[in-house]
Amino acid sequence: MSARDFVEKDYYAALGVPKDATAADIKKAYRKLARDLHPDTNPGGEERFKAVSEAYDVLSDDTKRREYDEARSLFGSGGLRGAGRQAGNGPGFSFDLGDLLGGNGGGGIGDVFGGLFGNRAGGRHPRRGEDVEAAVTLSFADAVRGATVPLRLSGKGSCDTCGGSGAAPGTTPTPCTTCNGQGVTSRNQGGFAFAEPCRPCRGTGRVVVSPCGGCAGSGETTKERTLTVRVPAGVKDGQRIRLAGRGGPGERGGPAGDLLVLAHVTPHRVFGRKGEHLTVTVPVTYPEAALGADVSVPTLDGTPVTLRIPPGTPSGRTLRVKGRGIATKTATGDLLVTVEVAVPQKLSADAKAALEAYAKAAPYDPREHLREVAT
Repeated sequence: MSARDFVEKDYYAALGVPKDATAADIKKAYRKLARDLHPDTNPGGEERFKAVSEAYDVLSDDTKRREYDEARSLFGSGGLRGAGRQAGNGPGFSFDLGDLLGGNGGGGIGDVFGGLFGNRAGGRHPRRGEDVEAAVTLSFADAVRGATVPLRLSGKGSCDTCGGSGAAPGTTPTPCTTCNGQGVTSRNQGGFAFAEPCRPCRGTGRVVVSPCGGCAGSGETTKERTLTVRVPAGVKDGQRIRLAGRGGPGERGGPAGDLLVLAHVTPHRVFGRKGEHLTVTVPVTYPEAALGADVSVPTLDGTPVTLRIPPGTPSGRTLRVKGRGIATKTATGDLLVTVEVAVPQKLSADAKAALEAYAKAAPYDPREHLREVAT
C-alpha cells in the first residue's frame, strides 16, 4: 500500500471497533468478519475481506498500530496545515511529504511508514506466502473415519543456485540508485508528494546486475514437494479443508501461506450419509415386517448389529441405531436404517396357496381411503 492509503484509510472503522479497543476486541472483531466475509463462504465479499485483513494486519501489531495512530493524529489535527501557516506561507502553501518521510536524511514520519514499505534499516518488509490449492480423492470409509494422505504439490520455492537472492553465484545484488536502497520513491500530486514502492527495483531496494541462470534473477523456481496431510473425520464431498502454514513459503522471513485441500469422496455401494448420520437400507420379508423380527444390520466398521423390527412395520420406515454414525470432535451421529419390504419375484405352488389362504383369512384393503376421496 502507499503512504497515502496508510493515512487515509480508517482501519478501526473497517473492523467496527473504537480507537481504544483492546487487542482482544480487535482479534474478536476480525475473526467474526473474516468468517462472514471469507471468499469460500461469501463469494461477493472479496474486496471487503481484503480490507478487513489489511486493517487487522496493522492494528494487531503493537508497533504498526502506534505508528498508524501517530500518523492519523498528525493529519487529522491539521498539524501539517498549521506548520505551513506558521512558516508564513499563504493559502497556496504546498509541501513535500517526502521530506517528512525522511527523504532529506531526517527522521520525521519516515519512521511511521518505514515498517510498511520496508525502508527501515534498508531491508524489505516480510511478506506472507501464497495460499496453495490442492485436491484429494477419498473413499467413503476414509472420509468418515479420517485419513492421512500424501499430497504432491508444485509451486514456487527459493532457487537452490542463488539461495533466493536472484544474483549469479559469486555476485550480490546492489542497492537501487533510484530509491537509494530504500524501496520507496516520492510521487508529486497537487500540493503533496506521496511515497510509493520504487518501480525499478519493485520495492525491494536492490537491483540484480548479474542475474542467476537458474531463476533468471527472480530468486524463485518451481519445485515439487510431497506433504503428508491429515484429513479430519467426517469430511464431506466438495468440502475445503484449510491447513494453516502448509502453503507457499513466506518471503523475507514472512509466514507461510495456507494449504486449501478440496475433498472428493467416492460413493459407497451400501452406505450413505445425512449430516453426521450414516444411512443404510435393509430389505425384510413380509412376515418379518408383519410379525416383527430381529434382523442383522451391517455397520461401516464391519461389526453388524441386531435390530428389532416392531410388528406391523411398513416399508420405508426408518429406525435408529444410536452412536453408530460419524464420530467428529463435537458429536457422534447415528445409523439410520430404512426398512424395505422385499417382494419375491417367483413363488412355489405351496407358497402361492399359503398366500391365497392368508388373503381370504385376513381381508385387508390398503386403498380404501383412496375410494373415499373419489366419491
